[in-house]
Amino acid sequence: MTALRDHIAARIAAQGPLTIADYMAEALLHPTHGYYTTRDPLGRDGDFTTAPEISQMFGELIGLTLAQSWLNQGAPAPFTLAELGPGRGTLMADILRATAGVPGFVAAAQVHLVEASPTLRAEQAKRLAQATWDDDITTLPEAPLFLVANEFFDALPIRQFQRDDGGWREIQVGGGAAGAGPDLILGLSAPAPLALLDHRLDDTQPGDIVEQCPALPAITQTISARIADHGGAALIIDYGDWRSLGDTLQAVQNHTPVNLLADPGSADLTAHVDFEAIAQNTAPAAYSRLTPQGVFLERLGITQRAQSLAQSLSGPALDAHVAAHRRLTHPSEMGSLFKVLGIYPAGQTPPPGLDP
Repeated sequence: MTALRDHIAARIAAQGPLTIADYMAEALLHPTHGYYTTRDPLGRDGDFTTAPEISQMFGELIGLTLAQSWLNQGAPAPFTLAELGPGRGTLMADILRATAGVPGFVAAAQVHLVEASPTLRAEQAKRLAQATWDDDITTLPEAPLFLVANEFFDALPIRQFQRDDGGWREIQVGGGAAGAGPDLILGLSAPAPLALLDHRLDDTQPGDIVEQCPALPAITQTISARIADHGGAALIIDYGDWRSLGDTLQAVQNHTPVNLLADPGSADLTAHVDFEAIAQNTAPAAYSRLTPQGVFLERLGITQRAQSLAQSLSGPALDAHVAAHRRLTHPSEMGSLFKVLGIYPAGQTPPPGLDP
């Protein structure tokens, strides 16, 4: 067993089965063996690739959308320009480059990156020397907040519950068939009523799985409170849908699905985002209609931008550029799987590309 698997097995032996959320927290964020604390997971040589790494067009359009929202709200200065889970810093670097021509925007921006990984902080510092790093969202300034969270919420630990005639059974991680072996396995708790999921009794049946993210409400409420109190806008971009239903938890290593429990700390763990749960925690701020990423980017002019960039390309570079546009926008690629939700002050218009 790896050191982290030993640690998890020992914890199960001492305390009993872990929730999926506890297992994910150990696998992703253990201070010495966790996935995010020990590596740069992005790119061709990593385990997955995010939209900013696919094409500069993504970050450019996100930046111009935030800048237009800033102008629409009277160009407050100074303001917080923040990103949650900023990867290598590519998205924020593209945002700052694209908005350099918007008078006053970059000068007024105080860049904050919410990042837990020391490895990724070092990568971000290579591109964003002027940034301030925050361990969590609660330390962001009390100021107008213009924020992007791209593939952040999908990595937050979730709990899973299976509907049962007697209520709900929680899916848990145990330490082997006899409780003392090396293999980690999934099992079910005893059935019990669960007030947390009373609202899901009308749209689920026995056997259905519902996922719940414990950290999501507080994070969303903090973002929304800043925006309601001081102004600003947030773009939440991730894969998922309006309401959680089914088992969406996956482990990915070298761009390939792997066994969730086989080697904790060696694979990325993510689950689809429940955008309804985000929307339910935005008051007193407002939220936009949930919009597919492809539709959002097309409304912002990604095809026109792609055509402009293509004029100076040829051969393999042009082929890669065309493929990147398709990957970001086509319904069979990221265009429909990924969604965008905006948060903005009540009584104002949502960020460009989104409908109220």
